[in-house]
Amino acid sequence: MTKLISILSLLCILSIKVPAIFAQDSNKYFTFRIIDQKTGRGVPLVELKTNNKISYYTDNNGIIAFYEPDLMNQEVYFHIKSHGYEYPADGLGYRGIALKVKPGDSALIKIRRINVAERLYRITGEGQYHHSLLVGYPTPVKQPRLRGKVMGQDTFVETLFKGKIYWLWGDTDNPFYPLGNFATSGATSLPPWEGGIDPEIGVELNYFVNDKGFSKKMCSLEGPGLVWMHWLTTLKDKSGNDRLIGSYTRVKNLEEYFEQGLVMFNETTELFEPLVRFELNSPLFPDGHSFRAMVNGQEYLYFSFSTPYSIRVIADLEHVTDLSAYEAYTCLTEGSRYDTTHIKIDRGPDGHPVYGWKTNTEPLRAGKEQFLLKKGELKVGETWLNLHDILTGDPIISHSGSVFWNDFRKKWIMIMQQVNGTSYLGEVWYAEGDTPTGPWIYARKIVTHDNYTFYNVGQHPLFDQQNGRLIYFEGTYTNSFSGNPEQTPRYDYNQIMYRLDLSDSLLFLPAPVYRIKNNKTNYLYLQREMVDSMDAWELIEDIPFFAVPPFREVKGMIPVFAEKEKGKIRLQVKTSGDQRKAEYPLFFWIA
Repeated sequence: MTKLISILSLLCILSIKVPAIFAQDSNKYFTFRIIDQKTGRGVPLVELKTNNKISYYTDNNGIIAFYEPDLMNQEVYFHIKSHGYEYPADGLGYRGIALKVKPGDSALIKIRRINVAERLYRITGEGQYHHSLLVGYPTPVKQPRLRGKVMGQDTFVETLFKGKIYWLWGDTDNPFYPLGNFATSGATSLPPWEGGIDPEIGVELNYFVNDKGFSKKMCSLEGPGLVWMHWLTTLKDKSGNDRLIGSYTRVKNLEEYFEQGLVMFNETTELFEPLVRFELNSPLFPDGHSFRAMVNGQEYLYFSFSTPYSIRVIADLEHVTDLSAYEAYTCLTEGSRYDTTHIKIDRGPDGHPVYGWKTNTEPLRAGKEQFLLKKGELKVGETWLNLHDILTGDPIISHSGSVFWNDFRKKWIMIMQQVNGTSYLGEVWYAEGDTPTGPWIYARKIVTHDNYTFYNVGQHPLFDQQNGRLIYFEGTYTNSFSGNPEQTPRYDYNQIMYRLDLSDSLLFLPAPVYRIKNNKTNYLYLQREMVDSMDAWELIEDIPFFAVPPFREVKGMIPVFAEKEKGKIRLQVKTSGDQRKAEYPLFFWIA
């Protein structure tokens, strides 16, 4: 009898119909639009919090649709906060605004950007235009609602293949169960020059989905564990056909792996299939983002995870599938690894470490460099990664990042994530190098996070605009590893896109000045552009200092000239005299 009563009670509950009040009533909301005071663009990921701790976050348009029945038609104070942006503080230090919130009314709020880079939009996950849809605000993309039933995604890779951009991500969350896809997710989009939308607006992703409409497993391998893919590229097979190749790891946990190797995309099944299995935990396993570069007429693929591109291999299928063909950029003697008892540094006649590309040798990663410094095997200044904050001079320990050639700056551009910065893995830096291997010395912070993680950052050179003046990059926004127990609704564990304007004078960094012996008594001091024009790379003796190139002058810098005195060329910094004013400086010192 009790069981029957329980069943009847359940049926009664299920039969109750909740009235759909306010289902389409956009006029009940008070609408906030929060914009970048410099650009006028809506800013995503801005928090508005009431005094009783109710938080709302702007969507990709910078919109919040506010509705709290107990708070409408009265004055409400909103605390305003956002990573890398700030609202002015009042006399007591509070950053916020009090507004009378009436249904159907709106407010425009301007917020100051601290970040050098501009936050544009969230690429993945549910509710990218949640508030805009509630109030009927226009959305710039054709499909503003949930795609592929993807709630959250970790770590992107992408490349161009047969006219489309192919995207891959790691672990992917769904709406219908706490566990989702742990065997790599995938999608395609059209590049801007083939009908794709402007990357300033967004990315229209078309997911590969399963029979439930959820993002399907793109690299489902036999055996237990998660499957993560690290990079994608195209290589020609024996028949001359382009094939889509990537590396993978079948993961037990962050410290232990089951399997590593390469996979190839099957265009018929739209799945990645095993191509070659590599020695497990090889120090030369290619992970991280990749790019191509020509060196002495030979094309190479470069790879990086925790160090900017310390591994490379000739860019053809024969070499890429042969782990013994991979080279590491290192100062260790050939064949050395960090886990050996005796680590030997390759030093030249002057006692300085000799760096070069070597097979069967462990690359120099940032953590390993710190290990060698502590052991005394390397001295301060002898490491390859000598990144320092241009403002403070403080050293920066790099983690993941990407490096690509930039036509606008005529430099190799590095977008890099820092370890143990203001937040553990939440700070992003910009640096420039004359070659894919640097030298990397000065860096400028371009994105900051308040006790939150933004990891595995990488550029999108396919989206470069105005000859590379505008570049785009993204990363995974998550509370993982941050120690922060709070998770930002909708944004957490998703990809966020940023844009950086390389004409910004804040990014004018000192570059190497090379000393080149001109004759028996004279030296020339040249920067990359002049070394290139003179084809004098083989004549470089050393890099005595760094300076700002002459075409990037900023007020307050000191011009440096070359003058001949008693048959010798000397560097001069005097700026007086009419003749001196007409001369073209070699470079500038930062005052």
